[in-house]
Amino acid sequence: MSPATPTPDEDIRQCLRAQDYPAAFELLLPRYRDKVFRLAWSMLRDEATAEDMAQDVFVRVWRALPSYHGEASLSTWIYTITRNRCLTELKRRASRPTISMHDPSVEETLDTIPAMQVAATEAGAALDVAALLLELPEKYRRVLTLFYLEQRKYEEVAEMLGLPMGTVKTFLFRAKRELLKRATQRTATTLEPQPA
Repeated sequence: MSPATPTPDEDIRQCLRAQDYPAAFELLLPRYRDKVFRLAWSMLRDEATAEDMAQDVFVRVWRALPSYHGEASLSTWIYTITRNRCLTELKRRASRPTISMHDPSVEETLDTIPAMQVAATEAGAALDVAALLLELPEKYRRVLTLFYLEQRKYEEVAEMLGLPMGTVKTFLFRAKRELLKRATQRTATTLEPQPA
């Protein structure tokens, strides 16, 4: 009989069972830091806010570790915390939608706009996928981020986002179609002859 393959995050779960929360957090943080940031970024569309949100999520994870009992996978638990925090932030933003052009995050974004433009190369046009993702509706961006960037299965994406699996598949199909359409438009625009 072959030995059972360890479940994901089994090392973290062992620390939690031993109530060694600092050791569990030390293992958890580097493993999930980038993933939490990417999910936050896909929902909030702002790098600085996503970084702040990721820090806030890990503070909450640290505080909640003693109450985690393993009903859901660790990744699902962390993603749920992240999603809920981002949704709260989006609701807060919606209640006061005005921004100042002198806000540091706005100035930073304006400074990066030239870097986000499509650059023509000799071999063709290089597309900035991050810029294209930003143009998609939030629901599509979240599903694409989890499915492709985080390499999650349909079932996991559905559970993490609280959506039926059929909706996840529909969103993925529509998101890919929309990305292709936008990429084609960008390429066509970039390759048009420029006036002398």
